[in-house]
Amino acid sequence: MKWEGNRQSDNVEDARSGGGGFRVGGGRGIGIGSIVIALLGGWIFGINPLTILGVLDGGSGGLAPQVQQAPAARPPANDKQAAFVATVLADTEDVWKAQFARAGSVYEDPKLRLFRGQEPTACGQGDAAMGPFYCPGDRKVYIDLAFFDTLSQRLGSPGDFAQAYVIAHEVGHHVQNLLGVTDKVDAMRGRVSEAEQNALSVRVELQADCLAGVWAHDSQKSKGWLDNGDIEEALNAASHIGDDTLQRQARGTVVPESFTHGTSAQRMRWFQRGLQGGSVPQCNTFDAKSL
Repeated sequence: MKWEGNRQSDNVEDARSGGGGFRVGGGRGIGIGSIVIALLGGWIFGINPLTILGVLDGGSGGLAPQVQQAPAARPPANDKQAAFVATVLADTEDVWKAQFARAGSVYEDPKLRLFRGQEPTACGQGDAAMGPFYCPGDRKVYIDLAFFDTLSQRLGSPGDFAQAYVIAHEVGHHVQNLLGVTDKVDAMRGRVSEAEQNALSVRVELQADCLAGVWAHDSQKSKGWLDNGDIEEALNAASHIGDDTLQRQARGTVVPESFTHGTSAQRMRWFQRGLQGGSVPQCNTFDAKSL
């Protein structure tokens, strides 16, 4: 991926040298037991911890908690990994601004916050064990860059475009938030069974995969910066973080009713759907009869 020399986003907050922050009011608290459950179901097991926390806490519970985060600066100029993240984020901004403009709307950039260890968010306490995540409450993507080592070494998905896919997937959740998908799904939590909640989560995550594919389609069309094998890196990452693959590796068995992100085949298929069509309407997982 020929990413060096391209524009870097100004929306990256580097909180890696800060001391975290604290909640100052609003929202419901989440107990230690809930956090432990969420961490056990993190990226390694294919479950979005913030989704779990939302379910355990009964949904949003009204206003999002107010948090005070430690001051953040721009990443150091010599930090190549942070520069890569900022470059990919900048390109997602360009792609989604153009997509929203064609639809007669305005895209609002998310922030991307780099942190280490733990970080307070409007969705609860973030932890590096969760892997990258998006918080709709403050419209920020959170990444501990050590996750990219996990992606490569423990999940078997090396390569810069595998990392770009992860970022684009989280930005896909931001797009869902702007389009009102997040609110509609959250409104259904607590009114459906656990199995139905899991099924909804799968459709949310597969749509984010498809939106990542839309970004890759438009990005390559405008920049032509992908090398041979880059798409395969993204598909490899999608394959290795499918619920069936992760469950089989973790416990030797697969429990489909507990899936929250989709199978490896589904994740690859929906990323490819967005990649090939470059169209947001094609990413309507909620009306799809077959995933």
